Amino acid sequence: MTVEAFDRVQLDGTGIDRITEAEVVAVVREALAHGRGGRILTPNIDILRRAQRDDECRRHLADADLIVADGMPLVWASRLSGTPLPERVAGSSLIWSLSAGLGRDGRSIFVLGGAPATGSTADGATRAADRLLADCPGLRLAGTVCPPYGFDSDPLTYAEVCAKVFEARPDLVFVGLGYPRQERVITRLRADLPRTWFLGCGAAVNFVAGDIGRAPRWMQRTGLEWAHRLSTEPRRLARRYLKHDAPYALRLLAQAPAQRARIR
Repeated sequence: MTVEAFDRVQLDGTGIDRITEAEVVAVVREALAHGRGGRILTPNIDILRRAQRDDECRRHLADADLIVADGMPLVWASRLSGTPLPERVAGSSLIWSLSAGLGRDGRSIFVLGGAPATGSTADGATRAADRLLADCPGLRLAGTVCPPYGFDSDPLTYAEVCAKVFEARPDLVFVGLGYPRQERVITRLRADLPRTWFLGCGAAVNFVAGDIGRAPRWMQRTGLEWAHRLSTEPRRLARRYLKHDAPYALRLLAQAPAQRARIR
């Protein structure tokens, strides 16, 4: 199973692969078996909105080998437009399914991100990695890094973080630094690690580490996970979710039937 086997659905000018989570895992495992690396990008409404006006965002999307829909509004819009995506494929789920898949092949992961250590408690990257290894038999750990806040503004610290990943030569790197910081790090690392896969997974490292609780499954299925996130981090997310993302999501859904008519 190869990346080329899947069609891309166009949503407001952004191509999204018509692929399931299980198929993503199969593609990554097969690519690694043949010595090929890659990049998975999981756009949600916010990234789709940014792609309309942000050149850097479009470059990240253009560089991705797999682009999957991390958000039910994207799935709904694809259905209304007559080109349905099979399911939501969230980074917070992929961190588990990819780890399980790579464990079956005895492959390694590197976890980058998470909350800093406090007192006797290990940092979030270490705790997330420990949990993934405990739950995914056969999985190996290449390393972890929990960089300090603002590390990417210090060239020396940034270079040291990237060097640790490069020296570990992992099969897969989970980068949980939030968008767009995580994608910038991935872009920097890809050139030196052509046989490695990368997933920018946002808050997934914090979810796995247990520092942030993920929404109940019924909220994930019904597209209300954003409401749960908003309730847990209102100061950080309120402006983005309510002022920018919600109106854009409504416009995307309203425009989708017109695209369906054009296809016909």
